[in-house]
Amino acid sequence: MFVISYKPQFMKRIGIIVGIVIALVIVGFVYYRYYFVFGDGTKAGTMNYFVHKGYMFKTYEGRLIQSGIRTPTQGAIQSNEFMFSVTDQHVADQLNKSAGAYLELHYKEYLHTLPWRGVSEFVVDSVISVRPVTPVQP
Repeated sequence: MFVISYKPQFMKRIGIIVGIVIALVIVGFVYYRYYFVFGDGTKAGTMNYFVHKGYMFKTYEGRLIQSGIRTPTQGAIQSNEFMFSVTDQHVADQLNKSAGAYLELHYKEYLHTLPWRGVSEFVVDSVISVRPVTPVQP
């Protein structure tokens, strides 16, 4: 008697399905961790620092000093610096020309950084406004 066995074909199909599911889970995890925009918003302040640096991936990094921030508790220390990265060359050119000016920036917040996106989770994608800062005369 000949017995027809479908076990090898069945196991092969199960292996393919499991492989596809694992690949989809890995792709979803990488997307959520590195490409999902967690939040976006605007920050305003005086540009203090903007550089193009990096060993392998040259990225634009900046620092905005925000004014008017007070700590909720007396004697506590709170940073009023907003550190950000820039990926768009046009935005980087605008920021290079605006050193020392009062800026309003729109940013996207990611959960984690990527080497070619910069060292900050905050990525500025546009400049809303630029106003020159005039020193106060006594």
